[in-house]
Amino acid sequence: MAYAKDDPRSALAAPTAAPAAAGGAIAAPEFLDFSVLPPDVVSAAGSRQWIVRGQNFVLIYTEPAAGDLVWKSALASEQVLLLIDGTSAISGTTGTGDSHEVTGPALVVVPPGESAITSTRTGPVVSLLQADESEWAAKASNAAAYTVPHPHVAPLEPWPEPVDGYRWRTYLMSDVPDDPKRFGRIFRTRSFMVNFMEARSGPRDLSNLSPHFHQDFEQASLVVAGSYIHHIQTPWGTDGLQWRPEDHERVGSPSVTIIPPPTIHTSQAIAWQANHLIDIFAGPRHDFSARPGWVLNADEYPSPVD
Repeated sequence: MAYAKDDPRSALAAPTAAPAAAGGAIAAPEFLDFSVLPPDVVSAAGSRQWIVRGQNFVLIYTEPAAGDLVWKSALASEQVLLLIDGTSAISGTTGTGDSHEVTGPALVVVPPGESAITSTRTGPVVSLLQADESEWAAKASNAAAYTVPHPHVAPLEPWPEPVDGYRWRTYLMSDVPDDPKRFGRIFRTRSFMVNFMEARSGPRDLSNLSPHFHQDFEQASLVVAGSYIHHIQTPWGTDGLQWRPEDHERVGSPSVTIIPPPTIHTSQAIAWQANHLIDIFAGPRHDFSARPGWVLNADEYPSPVD
C-alpha cells in the first residue's frame, strides 16, 4: 500500500501477501463511460438507464424524467439507492404500501420484496442489486464478461441481518459531520459497502497518489462529476501470454470503472471544476469495518462474529 501519512487509510493493516497472478487469469478492468455510451433503456417518458455488473453486483444508473417510474420489481435481497445530489429525489413504495420521500444527496436501503421508485426530480438515481438477481444481471451491457466467474473475486457472503430487521432506511449526507480522521462517508448493508465521498474541487496532486491493491474483491468506482484518470497495473505472473499493458484510462461523468483484484490501482481527478467519485464494494470490507467510527451505520448492520 502507498498512502500519504495524512491519508486515513495509512492506518490500515498491510495485506498479508503481495499481489499474485496465480489461481487463474486476472480479469481486465472495465471502463464503462456513460457520457459516451448509449443508454441500455430509454423509457416512454424519456428516462435513460445504463445497466452494468460486476462479479457480485448489478448497477443501474438512471438519468430520470421528473415523475417517471424508474423502478418496479420484487427482489429477494435489499436494494441500495444512491441519490447523488440535491437534484436527485424519489418517491418510493414497498409491498406493505408504505411510501417514502427522499431528496439527495442520500443513500437509501430498500428492504427485500416488492418496491416501486418514482423520480420526482431530474437528478441521477443509482440502484445497486446483488448479482444473484439473475433477471437483472442478464440485462447488463457487460454481462458477457461474467459468463465465467472471475477466479480472483471471492463469492459474496452476506453479513448478518440488520439488528432491527429489514426496513426502509435513509441516510442523508447532510447529517454526516466532517471528520479528517475518517476516510470518506462509509455505509454498509449485508451485501454492499459504499463510500459516498464528497466532491472535491480541482485536479488531484500528481505527487500524492495512493496506489494499492485488493487481494480478493472488486472495486467499482462511480464517477458522478468531473473527469478522472484511472491508473491500473496488472501484476505479472509466469505466463507472459497473460500480461497486459498498464491502463491509464481517462473517463468522464457519469462512468463506472470496475477494478479487478489483485490489480494495483489509483484514481486521479483531473477536472478543474468539481470531481466526485463514489466507491462501491460487494460485499462489505473487513478492513474498513475494523476502523472505529468509519462505518456510519455499523450499529444497524453488524459485522460477522468470528
